[in-house]
Amino acid sequence: MIIRLKVKGFKNLVDVDVRFGPFTCVAGVNGVGKSNLFDAIRFLSALASRPLTEAALSVRAEGGSASDMRSLFHRVGNHYAERMSFEAEMIVPAEAVDDLGQTGEASITILRYFLELGYRRDNLNTSSPGSLEIIKEELSHIKKGEAGRHLLFPHSRKKWREKVIVGARRSPYFISTEGHGDARVIKLHQDRSKGRPLARAAAILPRTVLSVANAAESPTVLCARREMESWRILQLEPSALRKPDEINASPHLALNGAHLPANLYHLAQSTIFETKNKDVIIDSDVILSKVANRLSTLIGDVRRVWVDRDDKREILTLQATGSDGTDHPARSLSDGTLRFLALSVLELDVTAQGLICLEEPENGIHPERIPAMLHLLQDIATDPDEPVDDTNPLRQVIVNTHSPAVVSEVPDGSLLVAELKEDIQDDRRFNKVSFSCLSDTWRTKAPEKTPIVSKGKLLVYLNPASHYIREKKRRTRRVVDRDDLTMLLPFGRRVDE
Repeated sequence: MIIRLKVKGFKNLVDVDVRFGPFTCVAGVNGVGKSNLFDAIRFLSALASRPLTEAALSVRAEGGSASDMRSLFHRVGNHYAERMSFEAEMIVPAEAVDDLGQTGEASITILRYFLELGYRRDNLNTSSPGSLEIIKEELSHIKKGEAGRHLLFPHSRKKWREKVIVGARRSPYFISTEGHGDARVIKLHQDRSKGRPLARAAAILPRTVLSVANAAESPTVLCARREMESWRILQLEPSALRKPDEINASPHLALNGAHLPANLYHLAQSTIFETKNKDVIIDSDVILSKVANRLSTLIGDVRRVWVDRDDKREILTLQATGSDGTDHPARSLSDGTLRFLALSVLELDVTAQGLICLEEPENGIHPERIPAMLHLLQDIATDPDEPVDDTNPLRQVIVNTHSPAVVSEVPDGSLLVAELKEDIQDDRRFNKVSFSCLSDTWRTKAPEKTPIVSKGKLLVYLNPASHYIREKKRRTRRVVDRDDLTMLLPFGRRVDE
């Protein structure tokens, strides 16, 4: 779970400092930089498992080719920043399994990761896109007694915080950087032994030190690696959601929504209970009923959700049965219904943990049913007032939107508004993205003084019609201009007569 993220020099994230709770909604107009925040999270996640170049190529290009490393750095005109840095405070799982199947236990579960990258030109080949090099990499712990100063969102100390933040650490670093220039070395410190740290020359590292952590040498670093790898950007594609699965398909939902039938089928088959006679019985109806009940909050006309297993063709097909008894295969369901259905299954999959990012969750959802989608997304996230267990996994949800209907329904403490603000650097003017919160919410308690969104900016979302100006000679009458509807609007319209 990421609780704070600082970014400098990445795209238009020049000096960003954002705190996150279990559920966060980022609102902003098109092109303001909401997706760049997701890209920063995606980049950090990729750097936890891939080489530097491969991780860079996995992120959307901005103002250049996807193969151009410079496209990730902040740019003003033709001038690029030479460095970018990321600092993430996070809660990591208490244990993790490495690539060889060995389990490691974290010595403490609240950590701070810092990574600074530089751009390295290829002087011998002017056509080369260049490469990235690690300037500084650090992983340190946050003292358990100071956790309350870092977890500002409302939560239960005894039920939640003391369950997810465990352990202790004396020495400050798990990963540290020493030296300057070509003499820089990145050290991996032994977790519980007093052995000498493993040193690696920073200038020639093809990947982060964190990305090669294992259970034997550095179990805490391994837990941090697994946490960052779990940061996912869901891009649920209707075409992938509609496809049936082979019987032996992956039981996990893919980022694009593929394997939804297999995911639901295996979840249903894994629901077991023991009878008085010690017999073990599979009760698939428990999961299927929960999914159907959740889907009914969106479309109402649902009697049953199930997976048809065709052993002859060896395929699994997702089906929904309406109140009239008609079966509807996934291919006949609407895009919005399929996305909602996928998230309903994800909520019940306790193996799907970590951070889930989702762009524009309102797509394909009728405005009247947007509250149902928001309730679902908040239910996917961990409840910070209850202990973390199989019924309340340590999950986090971040969404972005430009929909007034979404902004008006989210909890006020969960809302961040992305705005472009002008800045000057080296005598060059440019726009950077800034994230503002509402007054009198938990983010205002932060010592870094999170900017407060203006009421005028917020009213654009709460009553967008009031900010339109009717032209004197408008040839057509808009719906919002009707006198019989104007009196029903919560706010008056500004009209030039």
